[in-house]
Amino acid sequence: MRIAIITDQHFGARKNSKLFHDYFLKFYNDIFFPTLEQEGITTVIDMGDTFDIRKSIDFAALQWAKDNYFDKLESMGITLHSIVGNHTAYYKNTNDVNAVDLLLREYNNITTYSETTSIEVGGCNILLVPWINKENEKKSFELINKSKAPVCMGHLELNGFRATPGHMMEHGMDWNAFKKFKKTYTGHYHCRSNQENVYYLGNPYEMFWNDVNDVNRGFHIFDTETLEHTPVNNPYRMHHIIYYTDTDYQLFDARELENKIVKVVVKKRTDQLKFEKFVDKLYNSNIAELKVVENFGIHEVEEFEAFESEDTLSILNRYIEESEVDLDKSRVQKMIQDTYQEACELV
Repeated sequence: MRIAIITDQHFGARKNSKLFHDYFLKFYNDIFFPTLEQEGITTVIDMGDTFDIRKSIDFAALQWAKDNYFDKLESMGITLHSIVGNHTAYYKNTNDVNAVDLLLREYNNITTYSETTSIEVGGCNILLVPWINKENEKKSFELINKSKAPVCMGHLELNGFRATPGHMMEHGMDWNAFKKFKKTYTGHYHCRSNQENVYYLGNPYEMFWNDVNDVNRGFHIFDTETLEHTPVNNPYRMHHIIYYTDTDYQLFDARELENKIVKVVVKKRTDQLKFEKFVDKLYNSNIAELKVVENFGIHEVEEFEAFESEDTLSILNRYIEESEVDLDKSRVQKMIQDTYQEACELV
């Protein structure tokens, strides 16, 4: 039996931005639902953070989610298993009050899980592990240690995995407890990564600038017999970076940038008028948002070279590592990473 796994959908994200929800909808209408239909998939497992804001719900966001996702699953006869993530638990120290349980009770095809629970799908025993917190930690690990299931699916904060591009998580739970399973799949971190049998599957779409150029987003199809998973990628992008080097505005094709968020990094500009015409062309293509950044480069360390293939956090981390300073470099890197993540969530 083949089932779908999806995680970290964050309905209501970016203050219930219409721009982002139109972008989300394109993924669901063009990729997700057609694939379920084509593959004959009748079961979906949602590994947490279905909604974005844990303290409240935007009624328009809830209506959008029902109209475009939950109602569609119901009409297609698809069963949904949905676990609680940290964004859907109202309190930080318990899962008792949570969005998926309170908001989705009207759907007979949806089962929600706030506690570690074993289910059987297609003859395969799967241990579902919702967000682990202070209240449920002891019981959760007792059940994890006792479990005979070959597969675990959860919303886990494990150390040693890539949380965002360029940021390796240095705190969280030791992942050795999950080595006992043949496969462990988890949400929470939005980047795909894996070590041995533990897989972070990543979220379906871009949400912030630190997601730019990460093409490994979408959902997965899991085979309950072979225990193998196959990614189904989302081809649609929201964030675009353009490196301006006296680019000919007449030859530049801006059509794909409609309703996109665009950042122009100016690396070379010798003719201000041509640059203004280039910017005008971007605006005329109906982009959603434009930022222009002057590229001053990094000159403080004489021999430091930033490569275009590197993302921002990788550059910053390497710059700190190569600097000759009498500081705790790991602490400085952690401060930079936290600040960068906060900044990405504001733009």
